Amino acid sequence: MAVTSYRNLTVWQKAMQLVIAIYDLTGKLPESERYGLVSQMRRASVSIPSNIAEGKMRGTRKDYRHFLLDAFGSGAELETQLEIVKNLSLGRGLSHDHVDSLLAEVMRMLNALIHKLELAVPNT
Repeated sequence: MAVTSYRNLTVWQKAMQLVIAIYDLTGKLPESERYGLVSQMRRASVSIPSNIAEGKMRGTRKDYRHFLLDAFGSGAELETQLEIVKNLSLGRGLSHDHVDSLLAEVMRMLNALIHKLELAVPNT
């Protein structure tokens, strides 16, 4: 059965779970980070499923791949921000395991999908 909607994509569903997990985690960070890391992390996480959805609905493999690359970039941005939180001990006492696991899974899925589309779309 062909995927007809981005909502049916497992990677989009996992990315949506990631957004919820990031909102939960960032809600526990210090108030002083509300306009810093909290805002950045939330935007980066929301960007992932948003780009997956937009790319899927564009209608061409080339556009889809482009937006998946944007989603992948947002995932890398989020990975970096999570490392900053850990290194600065801002999330002291918070468990990052669920977020780390979800993000790693989404990144693997995006990477596989991008590579699959690369076979069908020549580099231009």
